Amino acid sequence: MKFLTALITASAIATGTSLAQARDLGPDEALRLRDAGTIQSFEQLNATALAKHPGSSIRETELEEEYGKYIYQVELRDPQGLDWDLELDAVNGQLLKDHQDR
Repeated sequence: MKFLTALITASAIATGTSLAQARDLGPDEALRLRDAGTIQSFEQLNATALAKHPGSSIRETELEEEYGKYIYQVELRDPQGLDWDLELDAVNGQLLKDHQDR
């Protein structure tokens, strides 16, 4: 029985570790990735996000690494005052998520 308990505990710890795969990247690391050409420029990524909601303004941006992928998160406010959350693949600029923030 002790073996089974240890196995379940080890499995829970491993699962918890694998769930926490996202990490925020600081400005220095983000600039290094941009300068190396690993990710698109922030201007390009912002333009892609703004094209989805014309007339919007950027409220906040963040670069994360999730499961080995660089994700650029953008929060927008449109002219009607609605807030939008977008996620872009920072490497190729592909839109991954676009939903209204409630």
